[in-house]
Amino acid sequence: MLLDVDDSQLVLVDYQVRLMPAIHEAAAVQANAVRLAELARLMHVPLFATAQNPAKLGASVPELQAVLAAAGARQVDKMQFSAAEGLVELLRPPVRKSAGGNARSLPRHLQKPQASQEEGRSTVVIAGCEAHVCLLQTALELLEEEFEVWVVTDACGSRTERNRDAAFDRLAGAGAELVTTEMVVFEWLRSAEHPAFKDAQALIK
Repeated sequence: MLLDVDDSQLVLVDYQVRLMPAIHEAAAVQANAVRLAELARLMHVPLFATAQNPAKLGASVPELQAVLAAAGARQVDKMQFSAAEGLVELLRPPVRKSAGGNARSLPRHLQKPQASQEEGRSTVVIAGCEAHVCLLQTALELLEEEFEVWVVTDACGSRTERNRDAAFDRLAGAGAELVTTEMVVFEWLRSAEHPAFKDAQALIK
């Protein structure tokens, strides 16, 4: 199964100015997050960013903030470690009421598909810091909400490698797909004939 650019949304978790200096291999992690954001802007993929307790940890790092602004990204500020509560309604179109009442009153497996759900995107490509805390909790809750979750490993970081790698093991076991930035680039493109190929390729050179 390959990533489908037309079904994808990108979520970047907590690349904040007072957090990134503590992250293992922070420069590479941050550079890949910026690449992903640029790619989403280039290929018109909806883009979302989160910030954990921004009063304490600050805004997104300037290099990323510039791309987020250019792409018109939506930002979710949070105090909980998981960003899912603030993200889910942005990632999934609201369920429309039918003549029979509100579909949300039924368990999900009994709900009839609504037009707005069919038009929405079900794949979340996600990366962030710290991998074993905010990224992990957000991704696990998005899986519970029945999104397909693809974690971009080389754009994720923790203060230690052990915590980062433990997060990847747990996410894979829970059903998330683990990918790299270049996998996302080339799966969204699919072909060297794609109009955005040269610009996208330049992001990873």
